[in-house]
Amino acid sequence: MLLKNKIITLLTIAALSLMIVSCGQKEDVKEAKLVYVNWAGTIAMTNLASAVLQNKMGYKVKMTSADVGPVYASLASGDQDAFMGSWLPVTHESYLEEYGEKVIDLGYNFEGAKIGLVVPAYVDATTISDLNNVKNELKGEIIGIDSGAGIMKATEKAIPGYELDLKLIPSSGPAMTAALKTAIDANESIVVTGWKPHWKFARFDLKFLEDPKGIYGDIENIHTIAKKALPEEKPEFAQFLKNFKLDNDQLSSLMDKIEKGSGDPYDAAVEWMNENSSVVEGWIPKK
Repeated sequence: MLLKNKIITLLTIAALSLMIVSCGQKEDVKEAKLVYVNWAGTIAMTNLASAVLQNKMGYKVKMTSADVGPVYASLASGDQDAFMGSWLPVTHESYLEEYGEKVIDLGYNFEGAKIGLVVPAYVDATTISDLNNVKNELKGEIIGIDSGAGIMKATEKAIPGYELDLKLIPSSGPAMTAALKTAIDANESIVVTGWKPHWKFARFDLKFLEDPKGIYGDIENIHTIAKKALPEEKPEFAQFLKNFKLDNDQLSSLMDKIEKGSGDPYDAAVEWMNENSSVVEGWIPKK
């Protein structure tokens, strides 16, 4: 009987030990949920942040792609942790007006961004209003990106604002750049909704059309927007996002590496991270 009781006691201790170890392991798991839109700059920064979080800080990262409207809604509801592609103060102003009380701005991650209508340098147009003079060459179209994007909303205002006899065609970031490349290869005219930073400016000779009415705003910054509870729930993760900043040369080289790569953007981001360790180390919060 004594032996039986000892066995039961030992089994109980073993089971409790397993439970404690299991609970400890569960608590050690650090998770981060990053949501992004299918834009070159945002894809690049999100993959780079994921690479650093996973390889340098021990996080398990889940990246989710969505259209820009659902992105802000998911942050406001707390379903996602952070979005690294908020263009402010103009492009995404309407989303912050709608969700501002339920999200938090962690500051800019890139300075000097710009949006507008972009054409190849050989197109005979200098200002947005000049597009009516070449509308036949443009087939009456402005090639856009995903519906709901801030640049699309601005373009919907620019068309009547400049009395353009052109139709805005929604597509996606990759589809827009593919159409741009096809037109340039054929030396044809095209106008697209464009933004900087983007790898297309390094690859093609392009120009922004002048916007005297200021519909597309002035120079902007790209901010990281997070769910409101993030700094309290995951302070290390939130501080990392606050520290994360890239200049034009750094982001351009990252986007170029991703675009030229034949595989997953994440793999290119890991490669960039390893080549720029001094930059990356400055983002990681000190313990």
